[in-house]
Amino acid sequence: MADIKLTLPAEYGWIVLVIVASFVMIMWLGSRVGVARKKYEVKYPKMYIEPYNHVFNCIQRAHLNTLEGYPTFLVFIVFGGLIYPRLNAIAGVIWVAARVAYAMGYYTGDPEKRMWGAFGYIGLLIMLVSNIILGLKLLGVVAM
Repeated sequence: MADIKLTLPAEYGWIVLVIVASFVMIMWLGSRVGVARKKYEVKYPKMYIEPYNHVFNCIQRAHLNTLEGYPTFLVFIVFGGLIYPRLNAIAGVIWVAARVAYAMGYYTGDPEKRMWGAFGYIGLLIMLVSNIILGLKLLGVVAM
């Protein structure tokens, strides 16, 4: 078996810090759901209030929607950061900030205000393109 050695750029530390920040953001979203569960008396394992409670359900959706996209974010930032660490760290900060804006908009109880976080797709697109470039470089299609 051949050993695989990976050398990370020194600037990859920014990627690690953005991942830590994203974890803090995920925990913050989860804590907001916990507080709302107590306020609206939503017992586990219920995910939503029945009869319907619009505000609690918006708070819950903000958290769950972020969790749904979190694995993609993590994979994209980890791999994209291998070739463009600064750019992907900035893209990651954009995504994290957008998720906070998304949640804050959703927490108003007006689902349309969740679009405050739409700018996060800019960060995700930057990371996606970085991953495509990395894949092409690894395949030898694009010069390293």
